[in-house]
Amino acid sequence: MAKYLGLHETLDLHELLSFKNLCLTKATTMSALAQDEELKAILSDEVTAGIHHIQQLQQFLTDRRDKQ
Repeated sequence: MAKYLGLHETLDLHELLSFKNLCLTKATTMSALAQDEELKAILSDEVTAGIHHIQQLQQFLTDRRDKQ
């Protein structure tokens, strides 16, 4: 299996990374404004998952740069 990403794949990863960063920012902001405890818990879970997803996407980009 190839260990290198094509240019279009790299651009797609950047687009996904931007989207996940936007989602993380929104979930963080809204959790500070939310008053319902259940909603706060859902947003907190979303923040945790978002951070994990962003780290995974960054790992793809970092691995690609290290191998060139």
